[in-house]
Amino acid sequence: MSQPADPTRPASATPRRDELRGMVTPLARRMADAGLTPNMLTLIGFGICILGALLAAAEWWLIAGIVCTLGSAFDMFDGAVARVTGATSKLGAFMDSTFDRWGEAVIYLGIVIGCSRAGFEVGTWLAAAAMGSAFMVSYARARAESLGFAPGKGMAAVGLAPREVRVVILGIGLVGAGLTGGVTVGAMGQTVLAAALGLIALLATITVIQRITFTIRQASSEVDRS
Repeated sequence: MSQPADPTRPASATPRRDELRGMVTPLARRMADAGLTPNMLTLIGFGICILGALLAAAEWWLIAGIVCTLGSAFDMFDGAVARVTGATSKLGAFMDSTFDRWGEAVIYLGIVIGCSRAGFEVGTWLAAAAMGSAFMVSYARARAESLGFAPGKGMAAVGLAPREVRVVILGIGLVGAGLTGGVTVGAMGQTVLAAALGLIALLATITVIQRITFTIRQASSEVDRS
């Protein structure tokens, strides 16, 4: 007889994550052979995010979308290089998470500036809302794990919009805006970018609620067992 599902256990994304790791690992080995360390890749990714933010601020939306997505993709490589070289550490995990959040904030700041320059006021509001909701996703996970809930990577599998999903949606929105005339008054790009930012804000908010609910359930389960 099969065992009932544990309501405190998140739906696992392990198979997909393992597939992605398998695809990234060969490139990670080459990076390691070239002398690149995990912390170097973290800083390179952050630098690329800054460049993407500057491009967005300058209203070069198409290139900004490509560059921002590339910078965010380095989140996979620093961890992969750490695994293949056996260089995983608490400091590396701290650097990775800190610069990921910093890079995400810089990108949204660039979008706010670009939308403001183009007179796209709704875009500035939505970018700010998306950034706030995205940061709450990360904070909910960090705070829950610091208190002993969802140990390991458990909380990463909870919710509709972890960082990978937000990166893809934002990249599509920026590239789409660039391909449809930018975000100047009357341009189709306003609708495209607004839709992407609005979707991020909505899905990230739902994700925060899901993580709060998951933590409450886990806390209740611990009380019941005590």
